Formats: sequence, C-alpha cells, structure tokens
Amino acid sequence: IADRQEGISVCGWILISLSFFLVLITFPISIWGCIKVIREYERAVVFRLGRILSKKAKGPGLILILPCTDTFIKVDLRTVTCNIPPQEILTKDAVTTRVDGVVYYKIHSAVSAVANVTDVHSATFLLAQTTLRNVLGTQSLAQLLAGREEIAHSIQAILDSATEQWGIKVARVEIKDVRIPVAMQRAMAAEAEAAREARAKIVAAEGEMNASKALKQASMVLAESPAGLQLRYLQTLTNVAAENNSTIVFPLPIDILESFAQKNRGG
Repeated sequence: IADRQEGISVCGWILISLSFFLVLITFPISIWGCIKVIREYERAVVFRLGRILSKKAKGPGLILILPCTDTFIKVDLRTVTCNIPPQEILTKDAVTTRVDGVVYYKIHSAVSAVANVTDVHSATFLLAQTTLRNVLGTQSLAQLLAGREEIAHSIQAILDSATEQWGIKVARVEIKDVRIPVAMQRAMAAEAEAAREARAKIVAAEGEMNASKALKQASMVLAESPAGLQLRYLQTLTNVAAENNSTIVFPLPIDILESFAQKNRGG
C-alpha cells in the first residue's frame, strides 16, 4: 500500500474542491451525510478517488466522509470462529479418517484485509481446510490420536505465517473430532484387549515368581529352626479357629513321622 501512495492529480484536486464546496453550500444538511459513526470493534478504510486515504484505518467514533469523492469499507475486528467441516484424510499409514476442526482468528490490520485479498474470510477458511489436510496427511493414525495439541500448534503456525500479509492473526486452532472406519475401530479394540491380556499374564507370572522366591526363603528359615515350624502350625490352627469352623484339622508334626520312620528302619 505504501508503494501505491501517489500524489493526487490536478483533476483530482478540482473534484475534491468541488466536493468541499458542495458541503459548504448545503451545510448543515450535508453534514448528516458526511459524518459516519464507527463502533468500538470496527474500523473504516477510507478511499478518496479510489486510493486509500491513510495507511491506518479510521475509528472508532466519528469520521468525516466527503460526498462524491470518498467511499469507505467497515471491517469487523472481533474474533471470528471458522468451523472446518469433516475432511476425508489418508494418514501416513494408509488409514482413511474424517477430521474436523475449528479456527479462531481476528483481523489486526483492516487496511491489509481490504487491499490485499478479495474476501479475507473465505480465503482464510479455504486455507485452513487445505492446511488441515496437508498437515494431517503427514501423520500416522497413532500420532493423530495422541498428538492433537502438537498438530494444532503446527497448523496454527502455518496459518499465521500465511495470513500475515492479509492482516489476519490466528489465535487458536483446535481439532474437534477424529473419526475412523468401524472395521478399524474393531481391530484397534481387539488389539488393545490382546495387549491388556498379555500384560495381565506377565503380571501374574511375575507374581508367581515372587511368591515362589518368598516360599523358598521361608522354607530355608524353617529348616534352620524346627521349633519355628511348630509355631507355624499353631498359628495356622488359630487362623482356622477364628473362622468359626466346626471341624479343626490338627497337622501331625513332621518330627514324629521322622522318628517313626527311623524306628522302622532300625527294627
């Protein structure tokens, strides 16, 4: 825009002078057509004889417009929500998915938004669709499901750099939903179930191994102290009696069996 700023020709100055003169001779009636109100969230880009009047948009408040020579375009500076419809995307590992998202952006330069692009909102919407498809096409299904936040940040950076010359600032990008085929969902569920069963078997095997090691250590301790084995018998009887059972099984000490066996061998 700065490169286009050229001096107004003599014919242009004549038209501007005539416009001022028309305003003066019809004052105060003409003032109602010359004064425009710009809201707080709006800016006005004023064109005088087809050229942008200033590098900076006017407003908010009252602005003066000359009849016949000046025109203006209002630009809304509020944040715009752009819903990206579901896109058919083929991921890096050849899985067809449907992904939709939302982009939040706002215009930070009204002059650039008017002078550099025909329809800034349509251009941003189409660019967001294309960028979403291109970025997600380079990701695998696992990366897409687990790294939504990182993918959203990369899409935001690409959009922000591309729309800078349009006067657009991309505030946030979110991936709302990732839909995969039903057959793929069933395969993923079966895979997850098999993985859980495998982990459960590993945990059970580790438990059995730890229990066998503990039993081995306990048997070694009891072998060193025969009296400890008798105390263990008595503790077991106490635990059985605490359950209010009518039948109590009294274990026969192994020492007695060993003495009988020695006597039989001696006889």
